[in-house]
Amino acid sequence: MTQTRRTWWRTGLGVVFTALMLFPVYWMINVSFTRDQDMRKSPPYWFPVHGTLEGYRAVLEQQGPYLATSLVVGLGTVALTLVIAAPAAYSLAKLRPRGGGVLSFVLLIAQMIPGVIMAMGFYAIYLSTGVLNTVPGLIVADSTLAVPFAVLIFTAFMSGIPEELMQAARVDGAGAFRTFWSVVLPVSRNSVITVSLFAFLWAWSDFVFASTLDQGGGHQPITLGIYHYIGNNNQEWNAIMATAVVASIPATVLLVIAQRYVAAGVTAGAVKD
Repeated sequence: MTQTRRTWWRTGLGVVFTALMLFPVYWMINVSFTRDQDMRKSPPYWFPVHGTLEGYRAVLEQQGPYLATSLVVGLGTVALTLVIAAPAAYSLAKLRPRGGGVLSFVLLIAQMIPGVIMAMGFYAIYLSTGVLNTVPGLIVADSTLAVPFAVLIFTAFMSGIPEELMQAARVDGAGAFRTFWSVVLPVSRNSVITVSLFAFLWAWSDFVFASTLDQGGGHQPITLGIYHYIGNNNQEWNAIMATAVVASIPATVLLVIAQRYVAAGVTAGAVKD
């Protein structure tokens, strides 16, 4: 009986905390259906009593190019991150070059650098090289956030790959690159999915780099598309929240689909057999 009470108490507490964490999401959806004249109603409507789809019409009419740009930037960031991080992690985990420990420590420190500081550095470089306000420039900047994390995740996973597989590849005449491409990379599927997901989400939700490096560009991501609804004397809150809801759908779908692989990829290397 005591054990049952403890279980119900913990379950109830978990439900309360979950409701508190999900309430902002619910309010975002609620406001996305709320009419402009009801925005400042006191007390507010807890449900969209007089619901409207004007916000979602604005999304369909105005936000398509921004969503497409975010998709291109996200996929480009994933590709660039994988191309750089996977070989680097393979080298650290299996080839063990000199200074590998120092490099791993530098990558760890790199994750602690504030994004604003990096954005200022990129702005100065892009301004002198002509890459400012371009999609490739935004992809490179977003990749700098993902690459250090990706190398650490890949290194942890690849360190756990049995040496017998590596030796068997060498016996068959495979060199370092062939072993990486044909043996290590296919075995590292969980970590590849994990890194890809996090890199895409970072690029998809980025605002600091986008507002600093692409403020005047012809192709801007969805984070700047939302920002354009906010003016000095006018805030289109239902359009803002509708855009946020639509922009959250790809991230939510990816997290639901890939959660099993993410759990395996993040915990890889944490436990040794």
